[in-house]
Amino acid sequence: MSETERQVEVPVDPLAGHPASAYLWGHVAGSGNVSDTGIEVVTNDDESARVLAAVAGGAVAHETTSRDYAHDTSITRTEDEYTLSVGGDKNGSDSALLGRSGALGLPVDGRGHYRFGAFSSHDRELLRGVLEGCGTICFKSSSGTVGISFVHEDRELLELVQELIDDCPVDAPYGDLGETSSGDYWFGVDDEAAPAFGTWLYENCEETGLFAPSRRRKLEASLEQADAYDD
Repeated sequence: MSETERQVEVPVDPLAGHPASAYLWGHVAGSGNVSDTGIEVVTNDDESARVLAAVAGGAVAHETTSRDYAHDTSITRTEDEYTLSVGGDKNGSDSALLGRSGALGLPVDGRGHYRFGAFSSHDRELLRGVLEGCGTICFKSSSGTVGISFVHEDRELLELVQELIDDCPVDAPYGDLGETSSGDYWFGVDDEAAPAFGTWLYENCEETGLFAPSRRRKLEASLEQADAYDD
């Protein structure tokens, strides 16, 4: 068992209300896919992938991919991808998918929309998972500010993310939903609120191990750049 797995408290049921379950399903919603026979989650962080595997089981595969940047399809970036696959039994047996028969009992309805009620007491971990799944953190050199945004093909999921942000203890206004050049939807947290919101998201995350180290480093570096810009 790796050091990452040893520091993560794994729930008995990955569908019950628990910080690790909330983090898992945030990732699934942000960058995953649920079918009758399996779950796949994609992340760019090796340690985060191993944490998700510790929570849900399954196997992690690594590959290097090139894809268009969500906000500007003229820009292509190459990055590592770690894909967690859970289940995959073609017969859809109970043992194939978290002990459930197909997708029944998962926090996803028949139209593919997510239900996060079971994780309402763990909104920070849930939002952190979503951000790491379909969000971006950057330093805006033109304004010297930190940018945090969410991009996804599912408009209703982003509307649900906005509701979660409304309920979080940090005041984090955000812009209206817009469309990217690739046809997805996106919105950004206001620049003035992004530092406080990002800091809250990753506050005390080492206590649970439920975070992607590379994403936290990106946030810290962006905050440092913004501070230096102000100085």
